[in-house]
Amino acid sequence: MESNKKQCILDAAEMLMCQMPDKEISVSLIAKTAGIGKGSVYYYFKSKEEIIDAVVLRSYKKALHDFFENLQMESTAPEKIKLLFQSVLKEEFRDNQKNLILTLHLQEDMRLHHQMKTVAVQEIAPILTALLQQGCAEGTIETDTSKESAEIIVAVFTVFLDDSGFSEGDSMQKKLRIFANVLDTCLHAAPGSFDFLWKSYGISDAS
Repeated sequence: MESNKKQCILDAAEMLMCQMPDKEISVSLIAKTAGIGKGSVYYYFKSKEEIIDAVVLRSYKKALHDFFENLQMESTAPEKIKLLFQSVLKEEFRDNQKNLILTLHLQEDMRLHHQMKTVAVQEIAPILTALLQQGCAEGTIETDTSKESAEIIVAVFTVFLDDSGFSEGDSMQKKLRIFANVLDTCLHAAPGSFDFLWKSYGISDAS
């Protein structure tokens, strides 16, 4: 019962976060949306920021759960890395809401952006580290610093999701295409191994 109420609070906050800027969300609004008293919200969470941080963490964990559910152990490291990033970037979660991870990166809240990047590195980088190590063992990838490489890749990838720091006119697809080429080169992977990063956004080979 206690767990259900906590999840109800997170569900309500997630729904609101997909509909409006973080600054417009309050504990009172979360409580109203969840259909529970404001005091009940404070029983589980100390502040609105703590609720939102919990939603961010849950969103990444959902994406990683999807990754492990669809993981084929016999796949090569590049194939598993592709699945990992696609699980994070997929358009919909199980509730058919807009992808929360992408939604939050579009918000103008520096604390939230920092939290998104921190959680991404904490949750995704260890898995990517293991995949890079597998790639080195099977000869599809070369790197002497799997852990550091994984953390840098995830950190840079979250920067691409946060489009606010780039000059206007350059599309995310173009940036991801360059990023994919850099990864191919730095990890000594077969050309095109990371093309899925920009192809998922509908860029043609001729563009």
